[in-house]
Amino acid sequence: MKAVLRLTFLIGFIGLASITQAQEVKWMSFEEAVEASKKEPKKLLIDVYTDWCGWCKKMDKEAYANESIAAYINETFYPVKFDAEQKEDIEFDGHTFKFVASGRRGVHQLAAALTNNKLSYPTTVFMDEEFRIIQPIPGYMTAQSMDPILQYIGGDKFKSVKWEEFQKNFKSSL
Repeated sequence: MKAVLRLTFLIGFIGLASITQAQEVKWMSFEEAVEASKKEPKKLLIDVYTDWCGWCKKMDKEAYANESIAAYINETFYPVKFDAEQKEDIEFDGHTFKFVASGRRGVHQLAAALTNNKLSYPTTVFMDEEFRIIQPIPGYMTAQSMDPILQYIGGDKFKSVKWEEFQKNFKSSL
């Protein structure tokens, strides 16, 4: 009897763990996302953050941890977690992007390029399947404020509908 209870508990625990894993954003490095998109084209969602940014951590816990948001991101985008202060060089589009020390910290050149030199943390950057920047969106977002943006860009509505018009007719899935 104890063995049956243990087995039942173990199966339930494994099932719960797999459900939890399926509902998390599956973050990639920038390089991994670019390579994946070359094989199977998708837009990139890039979370530009720093380790010291409190709003970045809050957004991770509240927006990216939302099950519906995470599922939609994983399905529609290659999600990238990009530390704006990382030291490693990145080769992209014929350029080598490097970390540039400045003051007590510094910034990675790719973070500056992705945000159009308007460094603010967090910033969510969207790139299309040809690696062109669609839009950097600076600042903290809740799951509720992120939802229409994801649907607008992920569903290619930005190509044919003005943002203001989209917002008027948007029905949240949250």
